[in-house]
Order: sequence, then C-alpha cells, then structure tokens
Amino acid sequence: MLGFAEHKQQVIELKGEKIWHSLCWLSIAILRAFILLETFMKKLVHALVLTGLVGMPTAAMAAEESPHSLSANVGLYSDYVFRGISQTGGEPAIQGGLDYSHSSGFYLGTWASNVGWLEDFQGYDKGNVEIDVYGGFRGDIGGTGLTFDLGAIQYMYPGDRPANITDADTSELYAALGWKWFTVKYSYYISDEVFGFANADGSDYLAISASVPVGETGLTLGASWGTFSFDNNSAQDYDDWKISAAYDMGKLTPVMDGVTIGVAYTDTDANPANWTESAPNSEFLGDSTTTVWISKAF
Repeated sequence: MLGFAEHKQQVIELKGEKIWHSLCWLSIAILRAFILLETFMKKLVHALVLTGLVGMPTAAMAAEESPHSLSANVGLYSDYVFRGISQTGGEPAIQGGLDYSHSSGFYLGTWASNVGWLEDFQGYDKGNVEIDVYGGFRGDIGGTGLTFDLGAIQYMYPGDRPANITDADTSELYAALGWKWFTVKYSYYISDEVFGFANADGSDYLAISASVPVGETGLTLGASWGTFSFDNNSAQDYDDWKISAAYDMGKLTPVMDGVTIGVAYTDTDANPANWTESAPNSEFLGDSTTTVWISKAF
C-alpha cells in the first residue's frame, strides 16, 4: 500500500500528465483552426470578388472595403480565471478563438480553453475542455458616445459524467453599455444548469469595468468588479474584483505587432466551503491570485 506522501506525489504526477495532454491537444486544435481559417479566408475573399465585385473597374475594386472581417487570437496564461474563479485550479491554460464580424455590427465567434474544474470540482469522470460559441449585435448609440452590445453565448464542456452529476453546459444572454473606457455588462442565464449548479435558471451576473490606455505608451490599465447571484443556489453567491495591466509589444518593434503581455490580480469573497475542489487537490478556486499571460491577435 502506498504511503500518504507517495500517494500525493502520484496524484500530482497524474494531474500534471493530464494537464500536459490537454495543452498538447489544444495546441494542435488551435493550429488546425488557424490553417482552416486561412483557407476559409481565401475562399471568402474569392467568393466576394465573384459575387460582389465582378465587372467593377480595378481602381474601384482596390478602393472597396469589404464589410466582412475575420480575426483570431491565441494566448498562454499562468491560470485561467473567469469572474474571479480559477477554472484550472491554479494551473496554466492555453486558449484560442476565431471571430467573424460584419460592418453592420453583427458578429459570431468561438473560443476554447483547457479547464480542470470539471473533474476536480464538478465530479466528471473525464472532461478538461471548455468550448464557447457566441454571437450578437453591437454598435454606437447615435452621437451620444455610448456603445451597446447584445448577444448570447453557449458554454460547452464535453466529457463523461456519472448520472448523478449535474451537466456543466450553460446558456447565457448578455447586454452591455459602454462609454469611453467604462463598461457595464449584465448576464442572465436561461439554462436549467448554470456552470454545474442545478435548477439555477434565472441566475445573473453584473459587472462594471474600466480599461484605460496610458497615453500612447501601449500600456493599458484595467479594473473590474462583479457580483454573481445563483438562483436556488444562494450559498454559491459571491463578488469578485480585479486589477490588471497589459502592454502592447508592437510598440517596441513591428515584429511583435499583435502581441500583448499582461498581469492581473483577482480576488473574491466566495465561501471556501462551496468553492473548493475535492480531495486530494482541495484547491480553493475563489482564492486571491496573480495571473500573467502572453497573447497574439491575428
């Protein structure tokens, strides 16, 4: 029989191996996504030329700006913290997303990351990936200087779980109002299960945030506060807050265009009794933490 120290070491090694496999899987998936994105963009541009620009003079074609745009992003984070709660139990995360937007304000996107809480907190037999799909409409409100964003997002957590474990998949509607550097966003949940808590439809999350650029230095300072209310699961309710700093590396050299590095400090008043992983990990997911990251936008 293994002693406690040997058992603990074996658990740590298994967890490390699981995280490493997750990171490798996501890296390959994101690379394949970029290859598909490049192919899709070429086909889209070709289709637009055939359907919308055929017969136009060459000069007019050069001047015409497409109403469609595609973008992508990938990032490596020391911890994946979402609304104050660690999704990876303090472990690193690799993340990536693809976005389509139209000049009308309509947008669609998808995003993915490795997670740890499905197995370590929720009780899944197998599951370590989050995949989000979202869409909405955003724009300006006349000449007021205000902006709006209305949309929906589906959080999907593929995996295997025992029959008595609540599904983690979650459906959210959101509305945001912005002015200069400030944003107020309200999220309302319409799924019966909300991040693994049963009978929680009607839960909501309110966030107030600010993102302030420091002149033309490339440095942006941020701060936010949020409050999460879980319907029929009030023991899980909590507030969270964050301060952050991000730097645009493109300010140093064009070679680093689109690369951002950052650091953030987050904390919550979540109850450890309700937000701690199962033994032997026993990681308090709502604990204060400092996260560093590097990301690249395409």
